[in-house]
Amino acid sequence: MSAINPRAVQVKAEVISNKRVGSYHHMVFAVEGMAQSARPGNFVAISVGGESSSLVLRRAFAICRSTDKGSAGGVVELVIAPHGQGSMWLASRNVHDTVDMVGPLGTSFGIPTEPVRALLVGGGYGSAPLFGLAELLKARGCRVDMVLGASSAAKIYAPLEGKRSVSSMTLTTDDGSAGLHGRVSDALPQLIEANESEIIYSCGPMAMLQSIQAIADKYQLIHQASVEESMACGIGVCMTCVVPLRGADGIVRMSRTCIDGPVMDGADVIWDSKGKIPAETWGA
Repeated sequence: MSAINPRAVQVKAEVISNKRVGSYHHMVFAVEGMAQSARPGNFVAISVGGESSSLVLRRAFAICRSTDKGSAGGVVELVIAPHGQGSMWLASRNVHDTVDMVGPLGTSFGIPTEPVRALLVGGGYGSAPLFGLAELLKARGCRVDMVLGASSAAKIYAPLEGKRSVSSMTLTTDDGSAGLHGRVSDALPQLIEANESEIIYSCGPMAMLQSIQAIADKYQLIHQASVEESMACGIGVCMTCVVPLRGADGIVRMSRTCIDGPVMDGADVIWDSKGKIPAETWGA
């Protein structure tokens, strides 16, 4: 059975920056030594609402970027979409406020040992962890092409920032307000062929990830997907974030995305389960 990320620590993280970027908040936290062990794809779990709040459960946020500053500690950057009560509370924190943070949690993206041609695909603010990944891949000598999609231009996070870290940037919007009119999956076949992509990294809504996996299957590409499921505890206790996953032994098990993920091999996820337990699942 998988265990919580052994590098995870609990810290009082100080807010050192909180800036509005389009529809989102880009927040930077001083996290002491946590940054040293954070990897692209990991996430943090934050206690929200304050000491007297009725919001008991932590909120999970993907790490956008981490920077280790040696003896001076380090920082992590998060992208917050202030929708629910917890995320709105976090987005309203001021510089020098502190929050209770646990991290890094979950699995990270696998980094190739030799340069490859990588295609990064993000949906909405779910694209946040791809920015740090793009910089790491680029430093390893990889060609990095990125596709960012959302319902409208306002929902695409920081496309200009991403453009600085990649070889090419493609935008798609459902309403045609920016880039190509359509979904990210509409743009992928042409980009894969033109750039001779060898691996796909993705992060975004489940329906988007499923469509990307279908394309990865067609082109016989590895697809590392950061799976978005609601997490209540973030440490594998509550079992609310499970998805059916086929193991190396061929057996389908309900796996926790906070422990066995969030980064998973897209080929192993049973995408068409539609929230139900497949009949072939072990123990079903």
